[in-house]
Amino acid sequence: MQSKTENKNPSMVKHAVMMMGGTLLSRILGLAREVLVAAFFGASRSMDAFNVAYTLSNLARQLLAEGALSAAFVPVFSQALTKSREKALALARATMTVLMCATFIVVGLGIFFAPALVRIMAPGFDSSAHDLAVGLTRWMFPFLIFISLEALTMGELNSLGSFFVPAVSPAFSNLVFIVTAPFFAGWLGVYGLALSVLCGGFAHFMTQWLYGFRMKAVLYPTKPDFHDPDLKRIMKLFLPYAAGLSLNQVNPVISRMLGSFLQEGSISVLNYSNRVLQLPLGLFVIAISQAVLPQLSRAKDDDEFTDTLRQAIRFALFVVLPASVGMMEISSEFVHLLFVRGQFGEWAWGATSSCLALSMLGLPGMACSTVVMRALYALSMPREAFKVTLFSVGATAVFSLALVYPMGYNGLALAPGIAFTLSGLLGLYYVRKKLGRPLGIITRKVAGDYFVALTVIDASVLAYRFLWRYSPDAGLYVRALWVLGAVAVCAAMYSAVTVSLKFEEWKLLRQAFGRK
Repeated sequence: MQSKTENKNPSMVKHAVMMMGGTLLSRILGLAREVLVAAFFGASRSMDAFNVAYTLSNLARQLLAEGALSAAFVPVFSQALTKSREKALALARATMTVLMCATFIVVGLGIFFAPALVRIMAPGFDSSAHDLAVGLTRWMFPFLIFISLEALTMGELNSLGSFFVPAVSPAFSNLVFIVTAPFFAGWLGVYGLALSVLCGGFAHFMTQWLYGFRMKAVLYPTKPDFHDPDLKRIMKLFLPYAAGLSLNQVNPVISRMLGSFLQEGSISVLNYSNRVLQLPLGLFVIAISQAVLPQLSRAKDDDEFTDTLRQAIRFALFVVLPASVGMMEISSEFVHLLFVRGQFGEWAWGATSSCLALSMLGLPGMACSTVVMRALYALSMPREAFKVTLFSVGATAVFSLALVYPMGYNGLALAPGIAFTLSGLLGLYYVRKKLGRPLGIITRKVAGDYFVALTVIDASVLAYRFLWRYSPDAGLYVRALWVLGAVAVCAAMYSAVTVSLKFEEWKLLRQAFGRK
């Protein structure tokens, strides 16, 4: 007999796949953006300074767009929609007012305290690198305003059932950056990149805000009623989630701090490898977690919640594990194809490749951790979410300090993945304790089937590399064809094995897209 959850989980999968489709274009353009930057500035001290400044100004993307705002706003807004669309929209507009006031204050504080923030994040910088990072930070801090408002519109559109446009809107941000960066960089040097970031952030927000007109749900600031129980609930949930997720921003700070003491370009190669990591992370993990949060928030009982969470994590692993194994195998060729040109030389190639391969080891743990955090948000467990985040930060610090001496920048690439894996397991413990039941996510059969599938992928890529060796001196189209061929081999072999082993994710995909 089909459970009531089975009818809903395909819609979660469908929304996730739609977000993946929209995100794919964005991530491809994001990689093109990094290729452009690498050709202009390579792995240099000026790029180290830019990456430190961008990290400081970009905190809101994790804190708001992929964190506290979604955690606090989406569950309350989704539940309000079931009662009255008009009241739900009024709630969103009041939230926009509160958010704008908060972000303007944060931007002002960030500009004022920029020297102290840079000193904390990059204590190993000399005076010229420090001053450059301070100036870039002050230029880019208004980016917080655009990305925060984008987070609110994304949460609203997702709750209203629109997933493709929010997923594809970052593509406009990257496109604006790619078009403007050569002109601005030629005019202002590395400061031109900061100006392009601001232009891209504005385009990101406006794309979703304008789509609100089509959805008849356009956002604009209205006077908030602080006696509204829903608004009070959002603010009550937001503060502990923001506190916990603010801690999560210590993770990139740790790598920047320790990287500033390493050889010149270390921060840059960590950033380049992270940009490649963001392709599967954003394409699969963030898409699935964004799609599952409204679904979990509307779960009618513990059975439905458990089934939805289990299938969300399994679906995340289903798409992330082959990407992780495949990218580890071809990390050197992939980095060469993307970045090796202009100022990006041999050392940067080798360093970025090794960082990327080690980062990919932690991708499955990051996937599970991200989905589990959404489950904690949906269960309104801010204290437990804070504990999980605190554990993640502590583990990142411990592993980074332990690995940076023997492994250098490679240790800084490996440490976050270990920490996220352990924090995901801790989050699952809290969810299981809250629900009072086993979750049954990874059984022996599931683990055995994945072992077979991933072993086949690994062997297939090794055979592919043996039969057709990658030539760094070949033309661009030949090298691109080699990489596409490797990806195609991975996808074909993984699909064949998982279909033959009857993975249930294929059934979910058929249910999601096969129904009329």
